Amino acid sequence: MANYSLILASSSRYRRELLDRLGLDYVCVSPDVDESVLPEETPLDVCQRLARAKALAVAQAHPGSVVIGSDQVCDLDGVALGKPHTFEKAVEQLERMQSRRLVFHTAVCVVRADGTLEETVSDTIITMRPLSRETIEDYVRREEPYDCAGSAKIEKLGIALMQSVASDDPTSLIGLPLMRLTSMLANAGIPALAGLKG
Repeated sequence: MANYSLILASSSRYRRELLDRLGLDYVCVSPDVDESVLPEETPLDVCQRLARAKALAVAQAHPGSVVIGSDQVCDLDGVALGKPHTFEKAVEQLERMQSRRLVFHTAVCVVRADGTLEETVSDTIITMRPLSRETIEDYVRREEPYDCAGSAKIEKLGIALMQSVASDDPTSLIGLPLMRLTSMLANAGIPALAGLKG
């Protein structure tokens, strides 16, 4: 298999768009990882395990490359909310979330060229507005957020569903905390800016 300097272990267009911001040359390789939640796993456990599994799966096929794996899980009172995939499930998720506090865990694992790992988790805390079913259904029809954990896209109309957002990285909720990733890549020998150190 061909080796590359930097690989994003993801098929997510959101993560690609975010990584593009750093102006780095990279390729995307979709990891073949079962994303099922294991018994007794917390939402935080799930996203950390999957970010690591994605990065390691791709790194194994491309030794000598730097590989980025990431995963995000929406945590509602200790229950993981995944991607809804359908209109009905998106409406159901958003109804459960209204007026509630949620934590979006976004885990990142970077496998360096020498095979060592660096891992981190960035949390975003959101309080949702109280919403009528009519409002929720209108939003879901307009946005179709079927590929987003928690059924809301903050970078688009989903921002109107939120009452407050707190995070250490504004890109974390979209799927890749770039401030932390910039340091991790610098530590792996791929700085976004010359002279930048992690």
